[in-house]
Amino acid sequence: MRSRWPVRAPRRRDTDRTPLGGRGLDRWPWALAQNTAAYLHVLRRIAAGRDPLAGRAVHEENGRTRVNVFPATGWDSLLLNGFTAQVWMRPGVTAEQTRACAAGEYRGRQGDPALALVLGAGNVAAITALDILHKLYAEGQVVIAKMNPVNAYLRPIFEYVFAEFVERGWLAFVDGGPAEGGYLCRHEGVDAIHVTGSERTHDAIVWGTDDDAEQRRRDNLPLISKSFSSELGGVSPCIVVPGPWSDADFRFQAEHIVTSKMNNSGHNCIASQILLLPRDWDGTERLLDEIRRVLRELPPRTDYYPGAADRLASVRAAHPSAEVHGDGCRLLVPDITDHDDLLVIDEVFGSALGVVRLPGAGPAEFLRHAVGFANDTLPGTLGATLIVHPRTEKTNQEAMAAAIAELRYGTLGINCWSAVGFLLGFTPWGAFPGHTPADIGSGIGFVHNAFMLEEIEKTVLRAPFTPAPRGLVTGDPSLSPRPPYFVTHRTALTTVKRLTRFTAAPSLAKLPALFAAALRG
Repeated sequence: MRSRWPVRAPRRRDTDRTPLGGRGLDRWPWALAQNTAAYLHVLRRIAAGRDPLAGRAVHEENGRTRVNVFPATGWDSLLLNGFTAQVWMRPGVTAEQTRACAAGEYRGRQGDPALALVLGAGNVAAITALDILHKLYAEGQVVIAKMNPVNAYLRPIFEYVFAEFVERGWLAFVDGGPAEGGYLCRHEGVDAIHVTGSERTHDAIVWGTDDDAEQRRRDNLPLISKSFSSELGGVSPCIVVPGPWSDADFRFQAEHIVTSKMNNSGHNCIASQILLLPRDWDGTERLLDEIRRVLRELPPRTDYYPGAADRLASVRAAHPSAEVHGDGCRLLVPDITDHDDLLVIDEVFGSALGVVRLPGAGPAEFLRHAVGFANDTLPGTLGATLIVHPRTEKTNQEAMAAAIAELRYGTLGINCWSAVGFLLGFTPWGAFPGHTPADIGSGIGFVHNAFMLEEIEKTVLRAPFTPAPRGLVTGDPSLSPRPPYFVTHRTALTTVKRLTRFTAAPSLAKLPALFAAALRG
């Protein structure tokens, strides 16, 4: 892929404190660079005659096979110090099977050549590019990518970045809306489909939108029988376990929680929509007050995605007393008691955060209630975030281990917004397995799977509870400062630009400037 843009964006001061800012258009190159680096790491191992997975990466623990996928390189350990990721394989899959199946098509297994249709997302520019990479490299398929009308203006840049692929006939870009997408889905030349969108988009393609659609679903007579993978979002929870938090912990985690909701104005399929808090914890109101402060202080930001205004109006209609913060678009509903509430049962895809308070005399009891609510009440299984103080986890190891094992989400972030799993490339991204075309939920299949693992259940991410150097006090020391994806990071734009340049071409000489920008944030 080409490494330079055809045109330069106008220069501006680094005052945008929202990483992947606005709509992420000036920062999505890092996600592409990081995922490309992940594929290159694995393919270079194979080309050198080595197994894709390091020998000690695959192990069995408590009767389950797990794969340590991050950090994968020394640079990973340096740049995201304290961040780790582990892939859990499905029950019954052995370590030997996991090693043998990884990157199988690069190690002698016959592939299945196909033309894949990628129906691009409109919210995050990186999604389409990363789905293309997955189809090309992980599945060995050539691609026709239909740009979403919301960001179709990026097509010339995509064509420039992927110019070598386009020239060789491995990739083509097209524009269009639902009619063009439907035509391509039905085209006999298309063998496989991948869509990032909503459950409604999937059902319209597979079952149709006419009066017979529901009957087709009941009779299992889909309009399309091609290979179909999807990532469709849902209502993502952020679970906060009670613990011995300091004032600095409340401030930092409030920024973390607001980031998980307000990044990209909430137009993320993995945005935290329901905050699960302990009803009887004396820190609950303190945390909510800090969240309100962050919401008020963020720079103005509009909800740009089509339909967002109507969806937020529905939230206001259902909650006339909802708190309105900042520029008037940030809604906080601080005490939801109805489990049939709009925010509980439907993805808003906008800047509205709801709070559900659950019982629990202590961390273990609260975790049981939170896991049950997340699994059985909230729709979707794409990602969940769990925030827990290191000392709380240490004194509640069995309860924490049970919660991690039982949460049915494709990515679980512990002290880490689960969306980070979307970015790393080594971490498979998709819904928890078990959905069917008739009950699609958050989708079927995993992408961004650089090790090309099979039989995946979920990814478990971990990050420090506190940034450096405060981790020395809380018991999770690391070298990581406030992450540059935080909406409160003051030098996010500069940091991510320098990180992108480093990821594309690592060099010791680039580290001082990168670290300086990160620390200033």
